[in-house]
Order: sequence, then structure tokens, then C-alpha cells
Amino acid sequence: MPPTAVNTLVAPAPLDSPDAAIARARAESLLTPRFYTTDFKAMDKLDVSPVRAEWDKMMAEYEGDNNHDHFQRDEQFKSEIQELPPALKQEFLDFLVSSMTSEFSGCVLYNEIRKNVDNPDIKQLMTYMARDESRHAAFINSALKDYGLGVDLGTLKRTKAVTYFKPKYIFYATYLSEKIGYARYIAIYRQLERHPELRFHPIFRWFERWCNDEFRHGESFALIMRAHPHLLTGGNKLWIRFFLLAVYATMYVRDHNRPEMHNAMGLDADQYDFDVYRITTECTKQVFPLSLDTDNPVFRAGLRRLCDLQTEVDAAKVRGGLLGKLTQAKCAVQAFGTFARLYLLPVHKHGLPATIRMAPVW
Repeated sequence: MPPTAVNTLVAPAPLDSPDAAIARARAESLLTPRFYTTDFKAMDKLDVSPVRAEWDKMMAEYEGDNNHDHFQRDEQFKSEIQELPPALKQEFLDFLVSSMTSEFSGCVLYNEIRKNVDNPDIKQLMTYMARDESRHAAFINSALKDYGLGVDLGTLKRTKAVTYFKPKYIFYATYLSEKIGYARYIAIYRQLERHPELRFHPIFRWFERWCNDEFRHGESFALIMRAHPHLLTGGNKLWIRFFLLAVYATMYVRDHNRPEMHNAMGLDADQYDFDVYRITTECTKQVFPLSLDTDNPVFRAGLRRLCDLQTEVDAAKVRGGLLGKLTQAKCAVQAFGTFARLYLLPVHKHGLPATIRMAPVW
């Protein structure tokens, strides 16, 4: 890929204190993880009886808890922490804060659903998923503490803004975030398995079994949607298309904000992202009736354009003043137009497979 403006992104405020870390976690933008709430009464009415056999098997897997002993630091962990170059360190810390916030967001949402529903199936699922996400968030937070940046998760829960999503939006977005999380973690793990000399932090050793939790969480929402097929037809296809594009575009721009981190792992950000899209697409065929044509050159050019516009926005924020605000407004209009053109590109359509559950893809 030819050089673009994404190579000269304006650095955000440095992550150099717990206050800076929690401020980054609380930040609200199109690129930062959010906290969500939903319609608990609607969640309470969900009926999984059409997929009962697979549902019960999955609940048995959750109860078996094959990762119950995984998220514990071994004796080598501390000794493997390296002194990182400043730019790489800041990008990696941003990755940790963003990942921790995303995992904790799931924990908070699943706990709130668990507390506000009586439906035994949904209550049981949310209990298990909140358990997993709590472990993930705490494990990442322990890595942040090594740098003196541990986040008070109780304070974060009390002070971060909460966005309302209808249940179906929760299903689409969370299913995607869990499956794309699986794809991201396994792609990084396999790369560093091939090149252990590039593993600049020990947390990456945990990614293989970690991604099994992500995969299973996605399977849970897939079962819910397969039990309610109206969520996958009619106008809902437009929402599925929107969430696919929004999640992919957000990932692309965010990853291209971390060039040093990807270079340190021997990953080309473009190739890595499109490998993740490929894995995610194979997963989402399990439940979604359409997938994006991520190999379309127009699609790829549109994502690069969104990166360039984000660069302009970052620079305009630093510049400030009237000119800075006008530049941000101009970029917002152009980004909306770019997103709309991407949304209207042709998609791949396919029927649902007979098999409800799927094996991990790699």
C-alpha cells in the first residue's frame, strides 16, 4: 500500500498515569469502546427452545469452564516485560486500555441483563459471559498495573457514559465484536507463534485459549438469532450490513493508528485487518444472510480514505480555533459520504447453513 497520511497521525495525550488511563477509558468517540444498556423486558421474553439441544450443550461447556485456571500470571510473566521504545509503548498501552474497556463493557452489560431478567436461560448465559469478561478485563488491568496504569474499574463503571441499544442491535454488534475479537487474537497468536522473537510482551502468550472464550460468546448470540429468524430477514438485513461495515471500518482506522505496534509484531496492518475480515466472514456465514465484499478495491480504498480523514480530524483538534472546528466539520461530512458509498457497495448473499454451531476457523 502506498504511504498515506495515516503514517503521520497526531499522537493523543500520553498514557503516563492512572488518571490518564481512566480518562482514555472514559473517552467517547467513534473509535473508543462504549458501555451499553438495553430493553431488559424484551430480553426476558427471548425463547431459545428452537435451538434447545445446542443451547444445552453450550451451557454445559460454560459450566465446564475450561479456562477457569487460564487467566493467572505465571512465574515468567514479569521477567518477560521489556523496556519498549516510547512510540511502541504508547500504542501498546492504548491497545491495553481499549481492550480492557471493551472487555469490561461486556462484563457490565451482561451483569445488568442478568440482574434484570427472570428468564432462566438468559440469566444463566449472562452469568457465564459476565464471569468470562470479568476475568479478561482484570487480566488486562493487571498488565496495565505493571506500568503504573491500573484502572479502578468501579470508578470506570460509575463515570463512563452509557448508550442505549435495542436488543437486536446488541445481538448484531456483540456477536460481531466477539467473533472479530476471536479472529484478532488468533491472528496475533499465530503470527507470534511463528516468530516468538517478536513477542514483545507476555500477554500475547495467553491469546490462544483466550480467543476460545470470544468464539463461544459469539456462538451464544448466534444461537439466539437462529432461534429468532425474523432478526435475519427483511429490513433487519440493512442493520446487519450497517453493523458489519461499522465494526470493520472502526477496526481499520483504529489499527492504522498503531503502526509501531503492528510493525513490532511483524504484521502489515492492511494485511492483518483483511485476514481478520476473512476469518470473521467465514464465522458470520453461520448466521448472517450477507457478508461484505472486503476484497473489492473500492471497499479497500474507502477504508484508506476514512483513515486519511481521521488523520485530518486529529490534526484539526490539535490546531484548535475556528479553523480547526471547520476542518473537523468538513471531515465529518466527507467521512459520512465515504461511509455511505461503502454501505451501498454490492454484498455477498448466502443462505444459512444447516449446522447451527460451528468449529473455530483458522
